Amino acid sequence: MDLPSHRLQARARRSGLYHGWKIVLLAFLIATFGWGLGFYGPSVYLAALVEKHGWAIGDVSAFITLYYVAGAGIIFMVGDAIERFGPRLVVSVTAASMGAGVLTLLLAHEVWQLAPGFLLMSIGWCGMSMAAVNAILAPWFDRKRGLAVSLALNGASTGGIVVGPALIAMIQLWGLATALIAAVATMALLLYPLILLWLHRGPAALGLHPDGAPAPAVRSAAPAPALSRPEIMRHRQFWTITVPFAAGLLAQVGFIIHMLAYLQPLMGPAMAGICVSAASIAAVVGRVVAGLFIDRLQPRYAAAGCLAMQVAALATMVASSDPAVVFGACIVFGLGVGNLITFPSLIVQREFAPRDFARVISLLTAINQVTYAFGPGLLGWLRDLNGSYALPHLVAAGLMSFAAGVVLIGPRRS
Repeated sequence: MDLPSHRLQARARRSGLYHGWKIVLLAFLIATFGWGLGFYGPSVYLAALVEKHGWAIGDVSAFITLYYVAGAGIIFMVGDAIERFGPRLVVSVTAASMGAGVLTLLLAHEVWQLAPGFLLMSIGWCGMSMAAVNAILAPWFDRKRGLAVSLALNGASTGGIVVGPALIAMIQLWGLATALIAAVATMALLLYPLILLWLHRGPAALGLHPDGAPAPAVRSAAPAPALSRPEIMRHRQFWTITVPFAAGLLAQVGFIIHMLAYLQPLMGPAMAGICVSAASIAAVVGRVVAGLFIDRLQPRYAAAGCLAMQVAALATMVASSDPAVVFGACIVFGLGVGNLITFPSLIVQREFAPRDFARVISLLTAINQVTYAFGPGLLGWLRDLNGSYALPHLVAAGLMSFAAGVVLIGPRRS
């Protein structure tokens, strides 16, 4: 339960640091474990479960697909849930669901028994993904939201750089059960104290406005009612945000999943692993650098430039088989990876009213997740059809070129 508002306000005045930056740190940790256990983790669980039980890869993969589809089916509600019940309760419940789902995988003795674990994980993913992070941060920042979101969503890359490899190492050292218990326990020990201490509904509870400005003494008039989902979906600008990022993420996620398989024959397993890690680090660098300037830029133009950069990287991979050139192209592609999940919220912030932000971003994220779930399968099918990754990379470049063009179609001027 929250402390009385006057005690919260007194504590905020004594600290000197705007409380929103503590929320950024917490959102970073939420994203780290959300992506680490819920986005990068399934590929680790797949390999470990197949090795342990001898199940078919296709059978286990089907439940991972179920996980993504089920998550997309409920993620559009996360913004409404946070507004109604508060971020503290929503994140507490969903983080517990993520941990319970991961541990439930250990109870499966038949492949169909994986379903409960992945369904619990899908609930967890909804409260720890991009939609939730944006909804948590939205009340705290206005002028500096681009920087805040960029810093927080670096947790997504950290999940791939730290949590994924740590899971693999712990499984090799201790076995699957001990490794997953340790990972879930670490998440709980790091997240829950900060959730209880820091995660308030918004700056008004501390007598502040977004970005730390003092709250005015006089209340403004009651805001207009929020848009319903059908009303949002009738907005032209909603689709000029949703369609390009759905297409761009379909291509990006497909490339990332196939990246190691593409690089290993070209430069060997060791160098391919280094290249993947370097691209992940580049994603962090790209997001931080963009975050320093994005609040002063038009985000649609910046998004188009980011997509164009990734198109150039993919075209370079098609044109050259020189390992050094391909390594450099992967770094360039990686620079844009993190920003492609940051830009949608910044465009939504500028083009929709604050009262509609959480609902719009949740609906957009759900549509994007359904779309990018097909990326790995599409690029894999094209790889088998063509016998190389040239055609998949050309198709991915085409999707990103289409996305860059559509995102430049801004809202009509009144």
